[in-house]
Amino acid sequence: MPEPQDAIRDACNAFWDGMRQIGDFSYAILPRDLAHACGDFNKAVLNQIRSLVDWEIQWTDDRVAGGAKMIEEWRAKCQQQPSVDPTGPEA
Repeated sequence: MPEPQDAIRDACNAFWDGMRQIGDFSYAILPRDLAHACGDFNKAVLNQIRSLVDWEIQWTDDRVAGGAKMIEEWRAKCQQQPSVDPTGPEA
């Protein structure tokens, strides 16, 4: 008896095969030079998006590290300052 996963996997593979054929067709209807130019443009755009995502990840890492450093500086300042009586000066 076939596994249910096999049926799902077969349907998924059929879907992606169809998507590949649509993608191939979209470039096949174009003249050769235009198809290659469109492909190069698409790859350039995706590379820029990747660069932007990498920059954003690095920026987030830097902010988290900066926040951790700031917390340590605040803790050090709090430990250095003498405690202040919240009730005010004694009369």
